[in-house]
Amino acid sequence: MLTQAQVDFFNEHGFLRLENVFSAQEISKLSDDLQYMMDTFAHWEGGWRGSWRKDYMEAEEDAKAVLVHIHELHHYSAAWMQAVTRPALADAIGQILDTDAVEVHHSTLHAKAPSAGTPFPMHQDDPFYPHTDGRYIDALVHVDNADEESGCLKFLDGSHKLGKLQHIMGPDIEPFLPVEQYPLEDSVSVPAKAGDVVLFHLWTVHGSALNRAKRWRRLVRVGYRDPRNIQLGGAALGRPGLMVKGVRPKLEGVTVDVYGNWQGNLAAAAVREG
Repeated sequence: MLTQAQVDFFNEHGFLRLENVFSAQEISKLSDDLQYMMDTFAHWEGGWRGSWRKDYMEAEEDAKAVLVHIHELHHYSAAWMQAVTRPALADAIGQILDTDAVEVHHSTLHAKAPSAGTPFPMHQDDPFYPHTDGRYIDALVHVDNADEESGCLKFLDGSHKLGKLQHIMGPDIEPFLPVEQYPLEDSVSVPAKAGDVVLFHLWTVHGSALNRAKRWRRLVRVGYRDPRNIQLGGAALGRPGLMVKGVRPKLEGVTVDVYGNWQGNLAAAAVREG
């Protein structure tokens, strides 16, 4: 269980680093399975698109920038299933959200290649999977050490208190915040060791710089939510997730069909639950 000081820190700053959540032996197995997934199933691309890239990278760096990603790692590996459903992690999430029920929404790999790992512009995660409210925490499981050189996460301190922000969006770009209004330099770096988990709020503004180290920076983002927090759009919409704490509460007007899909008026349920 977290201390009250840790809970207070998260509520004030919008992020929290938990040290040594996974042992060296566990990380070794997770790393091996992750490498297999990267070699076999993952997508190797140039990273997010948008005008922000010219502010984060020189032209030569932009040309060789690489991001390796894959969704739902727990569908490919038993070790990763055990990782995302770890009871101690679920309890910590439930403690911060002050809830008796916690659900896994998704898991996603963000791997930055050595000397070429693409940066991420400042943004909130909400535009990618918007929810009714803020009862949602992302957990970053660090498979490698992450520091300034390799492109560790950076957070705009206390920005979750701003609520949902208007992002620059379009058909050929991923959502990001205006660079001049939300410069990466204003953020707080949160280096982490392999085995650490960094938690942050759905509305916390964050980003990261290019990986200039000669080693991988691999982390897996796992989204956890109170199942009463209804999703409004985006990735994994309409798909119930894994319950890792408590039982799924019944939402008025919403049922799950025989195939596990939501049925009913989610928008109306969101208003009632909100």
